[in-house]
Amino acid sequence: MLLLMPRFSGVPLWLQQPRIYFGIIATVFAFFTFVWNYTNPPYLYWDENYHVASAQKYLNHVYFMEPHPPLGKLLIAAGEKIFNANEVDDSFIGTDYAKELPADFSFRGYRFFPVMFAWLLAPLFYITFLYITRKPLWAFLLSFFYIFDNALITHSRAVMLDSTMLFFCMAMIVLYFVLLDKKEGKHALPLCSLLFGICFGCALTTKALSLIMVLLFPLIILHLRIDNASPFTLKIKNFDWGKIVQFIALSASGFLITYIAVWQAHFMIGTKVINSLPDNGYYQASEEYKALLDSGQINFPLMLRNNLNFLSHYSKGVPKLNLCKADENGSPFFYWPLGARSINYRWETPDSNSYLYITLQSNPVVWGFALTGIILAFVLLLGSWLVPGAKTLTYNNEIRIWLGFWVAYMIAISQIDRVMYLYHYFIPLLFSFVLFGFVFMELKQLSNFTLTDTRKNWILLVIGGLIFASFHFYRPLTYYEPINDDAFKKRMIFPLWELECVNCENQSLLADPLPKNQ
Repeated sequence: MLLLMPRFSGVPLWLQQPRIYFGIIATVFAFFTFVWNYTNPPYLYWDENYHVASAQKYLNHVYFMEPHPPLGKLLIAAGEKIFNANEVDDSFIGTDYAKELPADFSFRGYRFFPVMFAWLLAPLFYITFLYITRKPLWAFLLSFFYIFDNALITHSRAVMLDSTMLFFCMAMIVLYFVLLDKKEGKHALPLCSLLFGICFGCALTTKALSLIMVLLFPLIILHLRIDNASPFTLKIKNFDWGKIVQFIALSASGFLITYIAVWQAHFMIGTKVINSLPDNGYYQASEEYKALLDSGQINFPLMLRNNLNFLSHYSKGVPKLNLCKADENGSPFFYWPLGARSINYRWETPDSNSYLYITLQSNPVVWGFALTGIILAFVLLLGSWLVPGAKTLTYNNEIRIWLGFWVAYMIAISQIDRVMYLYHYFIPLLFSFVLFGFVFMELKQLSNFTLTDTRKNWILLVIGGLIFASFHFYRPLTYYEPINDDAFKKRMIFPLWELECVNCENQSLLADPLPKNQ
């Protein structure tokens, strides 16, 4: 993976070693935040109830349909198959929602791949920031945005799909930078093009939200030009059509092979019909599909169409956001850049003086600077367009691109009328991290304060220190550590988060929740 790091022209190889050292350190840090003791808590929470049940169906060759594509759940099942940490792996094959765990149940296998992908995201972020800044120290400190974000850590240390999706999305971003850097290379373009399509196939067969990454395809084509004009130059003569055809052919091939292979694996593994499952085990399958299941045959186009129809069918049954519900965990999309609303995934009482929580709570320093980057991006672009005599931004195109990605996702997600949750913001959160990197590189002056490289070193050191301190302040809610009500209330610093301790009164700024019996 470190081979993807940029080489700095004119700099001796031995002076480039810090880029590797800092990358290793970032990866080690991420191991302790994401991987260490990942089987804690030893209980199901949030969507683990669904995904453990789905994984067990794969392990026992049970047919089922599910509201998400197959890859994430196939990998969860593969983790349990590899470790074989439980003697019994068929407790939940007759239900879509696991409840009571068997005695001595282990999460070591089920959580393995989500945690591994979350961990490996750290070096991907480091490589991305290294391409942006060309400074190993800056790339290392900017990686703290991911490594020490409490919300990303909490959600990724569980049997969830998001860390797998985010890994392949971030891999596409890294490959995008590599393609821009190595597009003249003889072997880099075909290899990266193929990997780009494979990563997109993996992301899209994990969660449908990753469809936003399709925007990288036309962007790369715009960059495959002969001259050094703006990437938005559309003159036909400026494009290297040989490279464009090569990129499209290889990336499309990688995508199609991956997409078909994942769904084919889903169809081949799930062959047993269990009557206790929905629709007598057939999950709204068409009569033709039922006949195929009964005969043990596979018709890929028909089966794929039925499964995609089920995704749409399931989504229509999901309720809309209702903040008047006392137990509503969803939130409106315009809350998400502020880290709202937090979700209490699980709590218990270990003794009379404290509680244990596993809570989806953002690191306010990380999300605050991410939002600041978005705001500054708007300001910089508007200033360069509207202020007479304003200098052209050095990173004008890059800021426009990543701000455009963020805006496009938020516009698309605002059109969905089903209830959505804070973790649905994770993809644009990644965009905002990348955008912050370019904004930070763009800033040269703040009023009369000149931002030299030395001063930027100190600024990033301070930001990194604040991120680390905030991470530790909220770590009891991330790692299921004992905390009493008074300590919890000290962390309720922003009302829109609606953080709730056991004995806290639920207060919403948008609605007054009704009693639970109404």
